[in-house]
Amino acid sequence: MIKTLLFDFGDVFLNLDKTATQAHLKRFGITEFNKEMMIKNQAYEMGLITSTDFISYYTGKFPQLSELDFIHAWNSILVDFPRHKLDFLKNLAADDQFELILLSNTNDLHIKWVEENINHFTEFKACFDALYLSYEIEMRKPNEDIYQFILTNHSREPKEILFIDDTKENTAAAEKLGFNIWNLQVGNQDVVDLFNINRHLF
Repeated sequence: MIKTLLFDFGDVFLNLDKTATQAHLKRFGITEFNKEMMIKNQAYEMGLITSTDFISYYTGKFPQLSELDFIHAWNSILVDFPRHKLDFLKNLAADDQFELILLSNTNDLHIKWVEENINHFTEFKACFDALYLSYEIEMRKPNEDIYQFILTNHSREPKEILFIDDTKENTAAAEKLGFNIWNLQVGNQDVVDLFNINRHLF
């Protein structure tokens, strides 16, 4: 029996444009994230380096890039948060049938943007029994430790959790551990259809 709904944030609730950051950086001659940059990005997402150090890394590596240019490019992935998704979540919370947890790979700059630009973010956070952001807990999906963290912290068996995430790599890792998963197909599926699409689990 499903007792916990474990939600991703980006492209489940918050709409993303995953090509936007690199498109913006191309204007400054940065055509791709190389291996070193990807390692730095993941370290930042795990809270292992500060925003100041992260920005300094990029502006130091690419002198043509100002701090404001980089922050704008970095946050350009973030688009909007449709109200109907919040209404769905608020109804779920009001029903009080499931434990609701948010588990997001994110970072300080992105969350600051969300706090400043998404008017109902406070309402959104209030719907959850627990909210885990990768840069705060120093773990990230799809590493096994983050899923074990959820199981231990909430005294759950994997079969008692439905994990909703748009990234196949993340849901595949959770499925190997025995979680029920919904790999949400962005553009073709909407989180508000959770119970219709996953009726076999309820």
